[in-house]
Amino acid sequence: MNKLVLTGALLLSLLIGGCGNGGVQEETAIRKEPYEKTEFLMGTYVTVRVYDEGKEAVLEEAFAHVEELADKITVNEPGSEIDAINAVAGTEAVELSEDIYPLVRSAWDYSKASDGNFDLSIGPITELWHIGFEDARKPEQSEIDAALALVDYERVVLDDAARTVQLADAAMRLDLGAIAKGYITDEVKDLLAENGVTTAIIDLGGNVYVMGGSPLREGESWNVGIQDPMAARGETIGKTKQKNRSIVTSGIYERYIEVEGVSYHHLMDPETGYPFDNDIAGVSILSDKSIDGDALSTLVFGLGLEAGLAYVNERDDIEAVFVTKDKKVYVSDGLVDNFELTNDDYVWENEEG
Repeated sequence: MNKLVLTGALLLSLLIGGCGNGGVQEETAIRKEPYEKTEFLMGTYVTVRVYDEGKEAVLEEAFAHVEELADKITVNEPGSEIDAINAVAGTEAVELSEDIYPLVRSAWDYSKASDGNFDLSIGPITELWHIGFEDARKPEQSEIDAALALVDYERVVLDDAARTVQLADAAMRLDLGAIAKGYITDEVKDLLAENGVTTAIIDLGGNVYVMGGSPLREGESWNVGIQDPMAARGETIGKTKQKNRSIVTSGIYERYIEVEGVSYHHLMDPETGYPFDNDIAGVSILSDKSIDGDALSTLVFGLGLEAGLAYVNERDDIEAVFVTKDKKVYVSDGLVDNFELTNDDYVWENEEG
């Protein structure tokens, strides 16, 4: 959960061909080849593909909205509203825009719902480690202990009526990197829908949302590939059939540092101040909203395999794919009949009972 400039989930490879389950898309002129735009934003490649005929112009509007939101959220960016909160921590409340307050509200709600296992105030810890940046390092235990004393979502004071946020201690810091890309993905999806788009792919550096169904198979579900957490971006372990769905992955392979032969990834435990230490290499969350997938991919990763899988199976609104460090794959109950393992280097444990 580092700064937005390098945070978020791992890349999921979208396999463009459609597949056999899902409904027939509403009648509209759908192109086989999309209008497409890619830009490097928020430290990652953002791509939007729109398949509705005559909707090319909406791409510019979508990217302008991504830039606007990113500027308001990213730490150390001119005009950042999160910077403004951190700058006056311990002294005053900051009124946020209608765009950004719901993001902070959602991050606080997830912090409370998870009893702090996901914590929007983890900024002092992520700033210490700074994994993903040139000055990344393993902090001294005394530094970690001091930073942990500042991590407490209950000391982030929100006023819904006034849209204000205040940090109780001058050294507290917000870090929304584990949820911000999901929020922006949802905002882009809503913007496209408002402009009459029915079929699209939104990819914010791995936070993927598929709108509608595959234009190559008359609106049937897309095949969505799940990132191999042991390989480079775009390499997959398997695929699932999805439609109007978000897919977000958190994993350990992409951003880490090595200190004295020990690897430390970027997913930080608010309890210990160290990276989560369990057997998971990557977890992908499938959900209706990308903001939920973003937050839950980090939260469920931290729970570990057994507790994480139990948590997902208790909910009927999300599904998950877990990949362990010893290359075993586990899927939630709702995906058992909607997941195909395609990588021979991995073993699907659900199949073995």
